[in-house]
Amino acid sequence: MFFKKKEIKAEKNNQINICALLIHAAKIDENFTIKEENIIKKTLEELGSKKEDIAKTIQEAKKIEENSNQILDFTKEVKNLSENDKTKIIETLWSIIYSNNEADIYETNLMRRLEGLLYIDNKTMGDIKERVKIKYSK
Repeated sequence: MFFKKKEIKAEKNNQINICALLIHAAKIDENFTIKEENIIKKTLEELGSKKEDIAKTIQEAKKIEENSNQILDFTKEVKNLSENDKTKIIETLWSIIYSNNEADIYETNLMRRLEGLLYIDNKTMGDIKERVKIKYSK
């Protein structure tokens, strides 16, 4: 029982840190929109968060993101995910960036840094970016 509670708490912390990374990407252009928040909610649900826990997760992640001065705290969790989940998060990050139909220099710089920190190869990152870019240009 003790270990189960510990696993649940660790999973919850992972979700909060992943959410904080997504929020950081949404806020980097100084325009965190409802559309971006909805993208984050959908992703958290797809990654296994319960619908009733998502608002609290986002609230906690916002506090963590505001009080952090580096993205390393958030990327540790993502780095250890399965390739499918990691790809989903990269896709979500690009979706957040292109949800307003453009990527500014701060957003693209963030993604270049994340490419290295998350051990994503250049081709995979580029393929995901192009797929998302096409999706939002329609």
